[in-house]
Amino acid sequence: MNELPVDMRIQNFDEVKTGYTKEQAIEEASRCLHCENPTCITGCPVRINIKDFIAKIKEDNPDAALEIISKNSTLPGVCGRVCPQEKQCEAMCVLAKAEKQIAIGNLERYAADNGKTNIVKAEKTGRKVAIIGSGPGGLTCASELIINGVDVTIFEALHEAGGVLMYGIPDFRLPKKIVKQEVDRILSLGVELKLNHVVGKIISLKEIEEEYDAVFIANGAGLPGFLGVPGENLPSVISANEYLVRNNLMKAYRYPVYKTPVNKVSRVCIVGGGNVVVDASRVAKRLGADVSIIYRRTMLEMPARAEEVLHAQAEGIKIIELAEPVEFIESENATIMKYEKMKPGEPDESGRKHPEHTGEFFELETDEVIIAIGQKPNPMLAKEIKDVGIKSGVKGEIIVDDNMQTSNPKFFAGGDIIGGKTTVIKAMGNGRTAAKKILGN
Repeated sequence: MNELPVDMRIQNFDEVKTGYTKEQAIEEASRCLHCENPTCITGCPVRINIKDFIAKIKEDNPDAALEIISKNSTLPGVCGRVCPQEKQCEAMCVLAKAEKQIAIGNLERYAADNGKTNIVKAEKTGRKVAIIGSGPGGLTCASELIINGVDVTIFEALHEAGGVLMYGIPDFRLPKKIVKQEVDRILSLGVELKLNHVVGKIISLKEIEEEYDAVFIANGAGLPGFLGVPGENLPSVISANEYLVRNNLMKAYRYPVYKTPVNKVSRVCIVGGGNVVVDASRVAKRLGADVSIIYRRTMLEMPARAEEVLHAQAEGIKIIELAEPVEFIESENATIMKYEKMKPGEPDESGRKHPEHTGEFFELETDEVIIAIGQKPNPMLAKEIKDVGIKSGVKGEIIVDDNMQTSNPKFFAGGDIIGGKTTVIKAMGNGRTAAKKILGN
């Protein structure tokens, strides 16, 4: 797919990938073998009929392609941009063995950006369902329910809907206008959205339980993780959560047009190896910093999307491998990050080589450190969850069964709140599964 030139894109927050032309989309769709038993579908968490929508693009019919996608996916414009297709549907493509897999994600984005579809709603059932959180899981669940005649109310803590799609992913990877289009389409179906509603403060789970027939909890995992090393409480050390919320949701990079300030410094170190790390690093680069990613394993073992890592490197972001911070020290003109050089050990439960200590220590001067090593469920709901009889795990995650149902049969949950590092499409799959169970399917 065409991309903005590096020297241009690091100067702004415009979307890097510019999309297929009609000719490019038809050419790519024409490579699909239209397998009788398409394995690509098994790699899709929401089970999109991939071969059929690609066939419609080949026929130059993006409307029909989008109609097929929309039967399973609520957010095609989002998923076509940010889902890790290379680890899911594209990895299962029969052409992947020859490294010539179909660019399914790019074609999904093309259909979403160029197609139109009409959604038909069923007669109202008289049932009411509450959804906590308006991220991908909550939006998907809401869409599935409202289409099938259920009245839906979404409770969102922030002042805009979209969850991680709005506050976590930068515009150059996912333009906010795309998110707003997807949200507006779902709201247009009749979903009620209550913004600035912090469950546990404005309204309790107990009150929601009494008013609604079912509840889907999809409020994410907003508590940032930290390293637990000396100096981590210095003013120059912040969480990626805060950094990205300030820049993505509150548009700090456009200060003073928007009133949220952000530090603009010369040197930034970002600790971690996931997509959040790469997003934060590319934001910092666009704010004018010299950026280094600090990762305790090798670059090849980074869980971030390979495409995004390549984009970061092309933009001049350095990756310091096998480095684990052990202390942050404040000096007169800098923050000194002391780190230990690691070495690859035996594979751990993730299949990646576990980093082992070498006893070799180094120091690196920086102006700001951003920590992005994962998140935990927000503890604000902990008491609320207990009050309604929902069981949780040792890290505060909600325990669910295969239908996303909790120990209280009236409550369902999905996304980051049930533990693990959930992708957008997996959260959507959780929302769809919960909706089916609520509907009795």
